[in-house]
Amino acid sequence: MRYAHTVHVDADFATTVARTRAALAEQGFGILTEIDVTATLKAKLDQDMEDYVILGACNPPLAHRALETDRTIGLLLPCNVVVRRDGDRTAVQALDPNTMVTLTELDPLRPVAEEATRRLDAALASLTTPDPAA
Repeated sequence: MRYAHTVHVDADFATTVARTRAALAEQGFGILTEIDVTATLKAKLDQDMEDYVILGACNPPLAHRALETDRTIGLLLPCNVVVRRDGDRTAVQALDPNTMVTLTELDPLRPVAEEATRRLDAALASLTTPDPAA
């Protein structure tokens, strides 16, 4: 089962994280949580790994619609977006919202997943165009 939408960006990690935040905001997503996996693994386990951040993105109207359909869907919210170093490039990955429909088998979630997919795909696509601020 495919569960991620991925783009690769030829930009440094910090720039990509900032651009990802802006792209998500432009599509109506706020960042509720941020987990710096690299720092956490270093601090807790003294393990090194490439730059890796998980952004917990939420679009409140979409989250509300999903929760009105199924209160348990909160287990799959918010939409996780990963920004990580991938060799010489930076990968940005978003969980495929259709995973909600596949896992729950609730057809009323399909329109929510479709809209979330459109918005997340638009945010990811915007990252592959040159940064106008650069």
